[in-house]
Amino acid sequence: MKIQLAATGALCAWACFSATVMAAEEGEVQDMSDPLAIYTQVGAGITDKGLNLKVGQSYDTGSPTTAGMNLIEVKGIYGDALGWRDEDITTDSVDSFRFRNFTVDVTKGRGKQIDATVNLKQNLVAEKSADISYGIMQALPKMGPVNLYPLVGAGVSMGENAIEDDGSIDSGYSIMGFYGLAGMYAKLAITDKIWINYNPFWLTTITGSDNYEDNYYGRDNGDILTHEFALSYQITPRFNVRYFANWNENVDFDDGDQRIEFNYQL
Repeated sequence: MKIQLAATGALCAWACFSATVMAAEEGEVQDMSDPLAIYTQVGAGITDKGLNLKVGQSYDTGSPTTAGMNLIEVKGIYGDALGWRDEDITTDSVDSFRFRNFTVDVTKGRGKQIDATVNLKQNLVAEKSADISYGIMQALPKMGPVNLYPLVGAGVSMGENAIEDDGSIDSGYSIMGFYGLAGMYAKLAITDKIWINYNPFWLTTITGSDNYEDNYYGRDNGDILTHEFALSYQITPRFNVRYFANWNENVDFDDGDQRIEFNYQL
């Protein structure tokens, strides 16, 4: 899921950024370590909960100052057969789907994202759930080997057969509530081929049913701080391999999600 820029640093940052986006529109190889880069891609991940597949397609927005990309991910395929979690956590069916529409305005150096995730596993508030959010991200001026990309957003949570406050089931699909999020993508360049990312995000329910507000992020948790760590190696300008770890304030690093992901830029 970039606020303001000092005058001198801003001009340099946005000049470089504009060149990156224009190159994307011309089909040139993009910097795959940049969260704001726009390019067509395919990817696959080997995870503790099965296989993940990803397809991304850049597109012409019709404006010379913007570039766009759609990204679809399918997660948790054959979790019992290929993952290494307990069987009560994984299944051989798909765990979740994720769709993102991402656009970048090069005149403002700002990314805007629609992010929709459908979770097919039961949780404390519904049999199945979906989160749809809108976020704004903007790159801050580079500080030596460090790049920071703050993001803020808000979204709506929907559920299938949601559990009401009195314990009854609201059959079918319904809106359970609304939430906010704030966080940051951070990149540390070790070499021109190796980089580290740390991406913390805080999510909180804003309004909705009592059950949603109190338990959406775990029992008696209406908000949560999540963490993502990634170590990446650029094998070729178009192909990289990345190790990811995801955990949160209630789940230790060792018990969090682990995956190795391969990405290829078309």
